[in-house]
This record gives sequence, C-alpha cells and structure tokens, in this order.
Amino acid sequence: MYHANWADWYLPAAMPALERLFFGRLAAGSRVLDVCCGSAHVTKELARRGYVVTGIDSSAALIEIARRDLPGIDFRVADVRNLRLEERYDAALSTFDSLNHLMTLEDLRAAFTSVHAALKPGGLFVFDMNLEDAYLLDLRQWTVSIKEDEVGLVRGLYDTATKKASTELIWFVRSRGSECWRQHRSVVDQRCYSETEILSALAEAGFTGAKPVEARNAGMDADLGMGRMFISARA
Repeated sequence: MYHANWADWYLPAAMPALERLFFGRLAAGSRVLDVCCGSAHVTKELARRGYVVTGIDSSAALIEIARRDLPGIDFRVADVRNLRLEERYDAALSTFDSLNHLMTLEDLRAAFTSVHAALKPGGLFVFDMNLEDAYLLDLRQWTVSIKEDEVGLVRGLYDTATKKASTELIWFVRSRGSECWRQHRSVVDQRCYSETEILSALAEAGFTGAKPVEARNAGMDADLGMGRMFISARA
C-alpha cells in the first residue's frame, strides 16, 4: 500500500527544498547514502542525477521492491541505529519524516551516530522530520483512496502528552479473478521530537553547523510542508 499510494506524493512536493538543501550542494558522481530509503521513491531520483547510491532500510519487504525496480542500485536491509558499513559517503539523505519512526531519543541519537560514522569528514547530512504542528493536522479524519482492485483508508492519531503519533491504515484488496476482498490492517507509530532535542542529538553525534529550516520556507508544498522541518549538517 505504501509503495503504490505514496509513490508520486512526497518527492514532487519536496523537490524545491531538496534542490536548495541537497542536490544543489552535491556534485554528480558523489557517493550518497539514502537512509531509510523505503521502496526507493527518492533513491530513483538520486540515481537519475548521477549519484552513486546505497539505500538502506529495516524493511526487507520494501527493499525487495526497491531491488526489483532498480536492480543496478546497492540496497541493503539494515537498521539505521547500528549501521556497519565499510564504505564512507560524501553525503547522506533521509526523507519523508523517516527518522520520526525512531521511538526514543536514545534511538535517534544512535541513528545520528551511525550516519556520522558512515560519512567522510565534512560529509553533508540532510533530513526532514515532523514537528508537533504536523501531527495536529486532520486528527482522526479518514482519507480514502479507491482503485479498481484496492481500497485504502488512512488516518492520523496523536497524543500530546506522550508525543506519540500513529497512522492507522485499513485496506482491502480484491483477489485476482474473484469478487472476494481481503482486509488488511496496520498501525505505524512515530514520535514527535522538539527542534531542540533534534539539534542536541545531532551535536552529541558529532555533527556541526546544523541549520534547520521550515519546509515551507524551503519551497515545499504547503500540504506536506506544514509542521515539517529540514535540517542540514556536516560530519
């Protein structure tokens, strides 16, 4: 469901911000680590621009899709909190609030430390994360997508006390050649961190020169940019 329904959603909206903060600062041929690459929606753009890319994600199922669609790219199933990479990269990119899926501040620090260790000295790290304003939008309102053989429903839930956000997904897929539909359910959790917590965790991991910018101020589409922060830093 993620691969089908989010394929053309994030990247077009984020492109102005990524041009300014990442693509415009990195020469073609640079080695790039795509952190939490999912099924390679953004990895495809990195490869198209001539970067030498390694994509990592903890989901074996999404990496399988990525390898199928981009067989020439180096994809690996790996946990960003404890990466063990022999290569060193010129830059790392993490998009679509992937790092909000880390549920504790200790996990976030560990992820930043792993990325720092994977970069060359002075390497660029750019990522985006959702702040609280993003999670307060459209609470408990279902969004529905309807296709010939699939119906999906998505809604967001957020607890202001615990800072825990959940995306509830229900989707129905029609069996091939049949009128029977199978129901699937999933809940995907995220954690909301403050800008101060994020910047402190970056500094503790060894990054310097961290520069936060609101996504909308970086040119991102308003719908996805609300409450989203892009941050760039150097190893």
